[in-house]
Amino acid sequence: MLNRTLYLLPTLALSFLLQSATASTAAPETLAPEPIHQQTMLDILDSLSREHYNKVTIDDSFSDQLLDQYLEDLDPGKSYFYASDIAEFEPLSTTLDDSIQAGELQDAYRIFNRYQQRMHERLTFMIAELEDGLEDLQFDLDETLDIDRANASWIQTQSEMDTLWRKRLKNAALSLKLADKTLEDTTETLLKRYRYQLHRAEQMKSEDVFQTYTNALSKGYDPHTQYFSPRNSENFQINMSLSLEGIGAVLQSDDEFTKIVRLVPAGPADKTGQLKASDTIVAVAQGDDGEMVDIVGWRLDDVVSKIRGPADTVVRLQVNPAGSNDRQKRKEVRIVRSKVKLEEQAAQKRILELDYQGQNFRLGVIEIPAFYIDFAALQSGDPDYKSTTRDVEKLIRELTSEGIQGLVIDLRDNGGGSLREANELVGLFISRGPTVQIRDPNGRIDILGDYDADVAYNGPLAVLVNRLSASASEIFAGAIQDYRRGAVVGSPTFGKGTVQSLHALRHGQLKMTHAKFYRISGDSTQHKGVIPDIKLPSLYNEMDIGESALEGALPWDQVREVRHGKFIGVDNFLEELQQRHLKRVETDPDFIFMREQVEHLTQAAQDKVIPLNEDTLRKERDEAEQWQLDAQNRRRALKQQQPLTALSELEDELQKDEQGRPISSESTAQLEETGRILLDMVDLTFRYTAAAKE
Repeated sequence: MLNRTLYLLPTLALSFLLQSATASTAAPETLAPEPIHQQTMLDILDSLSREHYNKVTIDDSFSDQLLDQYLEDLDPGKSYFYASDIAEFEPLSTTLDDSIQAGELQDAYRIFNRYQQRMHERLTFMIAELEDGLEDLQFDLDETLDIDRANASWIQTQSEMDTLWRKRLKNAALSLKLADKTLEDTTETLLKRYRYQLHRAEQMKSEDVFQTYTNALSKGYDPHTQYFSPRNSENFQINMSLSLEGIGAVLQSDDEFTKIVRLVPAGPADKTGQLKASDTIVAVAQGDDGEMVDIVGWRLDDVVSKIRGPADTVVRLQVNPAGSNDRQKRKEVRIVRSKVKLEEQAAQKRILELDYQGQNFRLGVIEIPAFYIDFAALQSGDPDYKSTTRDVEKLIRELTSEGIQGLVIDLRDNGGGSLREANELVGLFISRGPTVQIRDPNGRIDILGDYDADVAYNGPLAVLVNRLSASASEIFAGAIQDYRRGAVVGSPTFGKGTVQSLHALRHGQLKMTHAKFYRISGDSTQHKGVIPDIKLPSLYNEMDIGESALEGALPWDQVREVRHGKFIGVDNFLEELQQRHLKRVETDPDFIFMREQVEHLTQAAQDKVIPLNEDTLRKERDEAEQWQLDAQNRRRALKQQQPLTALSELEDELQKDEQGRPISSESTAQLEETGRILLDMVDLTFRYTAAAKE
């Protein structure tokens, strides 16, 4: 149940052999800590106490937190342990701190063995129900299933537990039925699913328990600190290398599902235009004709192995879209595996022509998918090595020669990258000065800055960001905002303001948070992210995506401001800038559509109960699809376009960028409005400076 994040990259010799295991009735093996685990626990605690940014006291309070986290990691849906199990474990809430400081792990293994026992009971129960047939499931009853049991009470009796799991079985069966599976196919798919889960449970080793417990402990420091066993250390290194073949996505376990965290810019998955953050993958097929294999309940590393593959081969994913009221509506996405190439992630330019106050304006747009640098070429002395700053400087020269009257830096979906490049990119727009502060665990602050007086561009500037703009993107946007060098437009950014590094242990590795970023204003980028000067609607749910959505994330705080200069900036006329923006988008068809979508998704996210009546569920699905079709047609009517008869017709209309990625109307509308905000800023700056001279 680890909440681990892995990059999807190619099949290697360590790929798992995924078998359709047969059910076992044997009790699971009782696991115990190995001698190496005691010393490794002591090594981990020593490293955390000396080098982690967050100074944590290992006491009874930490013990109580550790017990809760361990139980949550094992059983997040409160659907395996009984209340009597939890009562039995309760005394450990004041003793686990003493145990871990002595390297003693018996209590952790006792909890895990009980969990294995309860899992074995539940899975054998489900398999038995399926082997008896699904004919007795009554799909016409007005039952419901609460899918969010985070605040539910622990179950008291076996009868209550059986009722919950029968409902879960009915929900799983309905999900497949509404995906046009026959009852026979549904039974076969679910039998494979639960037999696989039972088979994997029976294969658990002592090392798996140790890693699970250690990661529950590490979350007491922050959500980005993580222990990797020797085997998973090798996996981690492989998965972090973007030179290998795969689909270019970051995945995460979410209870029994596999959720997409983000897409690697310009990667194969990104280019499909059909996947986005928080989508869940429920099945995988190889090639154009391969059978869809249900992967619900699979371990994350097994899912990764299933999706990896050589370049130029096809993998098909069956996906449940994120944020939809229609949880049963699946789509199939075909992806051709390939290398995620550096040149495809390179910055790109374009000219945006806008009519503004009766005149035509030409604005430059530079899209930066990631902050990259070819370190190998740099270290080898190659004078033409690629980097974000060098590429953007070249694009600025080209755009300037084309007579642009303003520049937009588009950082939407840019998950970060090289800190060096973020620092140097700021230097293209200011003459000299600090750019970011970095504080270490001992409170020492290192200030990075631009010490080159040359400026690549001194004209009007806007920076466009969204919820997936993270880390290095936030450093750049924050510096531009602090200098008042340009307007920051979009939605609040991700809030990733911490720095991690890998520490080798005698047994495995520890990824640890060792520093924190601060803006030159003194504000942290952590947790809150960068708040835009002008906000645009966001289809990303901040409750699900972003640092603030991670339990135990380090808080936002401040350090001393670094002395720095400021441009005229938007502060002097921000209210007028906001009023002009709101007046424009009030009647804009694309912004009306986006606001409708945001409201609809917000309401859908509040619905935590699934009907288990087939007719009701079908009605909900049809209503959800009809709502989307009606919303699209309301927008099209305002734009004087022909109405759609089906949502599938939209795919034929999508334009694509140079990398083959579809460009949505919403994305274009946000970019064009950012351009108009930039022109507003030029107009208001001229008026402000003229008034100041009078």
